[in-house]
Amino acid sequence: MVVGVLVLELGLMGCHSLKDKRSILRSLVEKARHDFHVSIAEVGDHEIWSQAVVCASVPSTDAAHALEVLQSVERLFGEHHAVEITNAFRDMWRP
Repeated sequence: MVVGVLVLELGLMGCHSLKDKRSILRSLVEKARHDFHVSIAEVGDHEIWSQAVVCASVPSTDAAHALEVLQSVERLFGEHHAVEITNAFRDMWRP
């Protein structure tokens, strides 16, 4: 078994309030959960309008599959017009 972990530091353009930020993040987080079956949450920069840190994880029997899923999640966030990925960290954990 392997657990893939992805941490994304994000810049959010056009956000003028926490409500704007939450709207963008909620949409992307729910889409990632639904489409890729990952566990995902905002884990940092909660009160900063123009930044966010999200973490996604996926358990798998195959590291290549876990990496593929995490790359899909990263691509989802990177393709959004109001989101810029400023840093990305991926790791595979084997219990």
